[in-house]
Amino acid sequence: MTAIRDAILSGDRSAETYAGLAVPESYRAVTVHKDEVGMFEGRASRDKDPRESLHLDEVPLPELAPGEALVAVMASSINYNTVWTSIFEPVPTFGFLERYGRTSDAGKRHDLPYHVVGSDLSGIVLRTGPGVHIWAPGTEVVAHCLSVELEHHDGHNDTMLDPEQRIWGFETNFGGLAQLAIVKANQLMPKAEHLTWEEAASPGLVNSTAYRQLISRNGAGMKLGDRVLIWGASGGLGSYATQMALAGGATPICVVSSPEKAEICRKMGAELVIDRNAEGYRFWKDEQTQDPKEWKRLGAKIRELTNGHDPDIVFEHPGRETFGASVYVTRKGGTIVTCASTSGYMHEFDNRYLWMNLKSIVGSHFANYREAWEANSLIRRGLIHPTLSKTYAMDEVGQAALDVHRNAHQGKVGVLTLAPEQGLGVSRPEMRAELQSEIDRFRDV
Repeated sequence: MTAIRDAILSGDRSAETYAGLAVPESYRAVTVHKDEVGMFEGRASRDKDPRESLHLDEVPLPELAPGEALVAVMASSINYNTVWTSIFEPVPTFGFLERYGRTSDAGKRHDLPYHVVGSDLSGIVLRTGPGVHIWAPGTEVVAHCLSVELEHHDGHNDTMLDPEQRIWGFETNFGGLAQLAIVKANQLMPKAEHLTWEEAASPGLVNSTAYRQLISRNGAGMKLGDRVLIWGASGGLGSYATQMALAGGATPICVVSSPEKAEICRKMGAELVIDRNAEGYRFWKDEQTQDPKEWKRLGAKIRELTNGHDPDIVFEHPGRETFGASVYVTRKGGTIVTCASTSGYMHEFDNRYLWMNLKSIVGSHFANYREAWEANSLIRRGLIHPTLSKTYAMDEVGQAALDVHRNAHQGKVGVLTLAPEQGLGVSRPEMRAELQSEIDRFRDV
């Protein structure tokens, strides 16, 4: 690994150099263990600690299958799916790996007693498997997390509909929180040249998810002038939705939970911000009973900010806690688009406000390759910026995941893997200098 790191740090990007490097038999990776899936039994979700379940192990390097690439990972980041994996909720991910293992000989490699996690990376291509001809060793890349087989006809209009669509590093093995990673070649995209390794690794999953959910015709199809209510607008997902709304000529209405988060939204350019804690919203009277009066109070606050208008789009991801309010406040004929349920999967809402007002609920999950490529292009062109707030070393990944689990972070949390320090990997410093303030907006917040 030292020779690989030295070659990357030298700046040499020739295919011959990397093709000539020896590939190690094993590598360091962040894992969860199959024999520990019951370790948190009896604990509430909030009390499950990723520091106990995430391990830094030396694991063997598997053979490359056709259509795959081996990437030397310089940096990765924490997404909520890594938190789910680490606390074994809603189900242990080993069930995904077992099912994948039954599909083919290549799939069998993934069914192991450990799971290498992580769904983001930035790094350098080291090797490619048979059938790969676009990507060469020495290429600087990032990876999106859609792993898809594309044998079934249902995947060929929108790859997210393929029956064998999986999220790499969550529903597959050999993820990005490691020194090396195995991805399908159609997960690779060019790295933004003005960003460091850790900055470039951080947008992947959330940026692509926000793009499909908000911009794509497969999601809300946002247009110029739309009013968009964004829950968690300073968070890992919401911060990209906020930027996209502003860049696309929409008006974001940012919902946050503290004055500090409200200030971040204003730094991004948002003018309409609701601090839900300061306003004291309590959408549930108890665990079984919602309070429609609180929905109405939120709706009145939104109309106060928008000069009497309801949101055209509600960007949903908290789930159970907020979904009833989201359905209520959306304008007649508007869209509630949802991609997650971090506060609970069993949503409840008053259907009268949906059917009688001709509203739509749209489910959105990650992004297809085209959508991920377009989202990555926005990053490379400096139209959307990473929201990296803090970066950890790989042996501190348990703490990084705990920060995300407890919502004690802003934007995205990065992890250095092969990169020896922060700040490396920039090859367009002049572009970076022009965008420095935007790149650093979330830094150390």
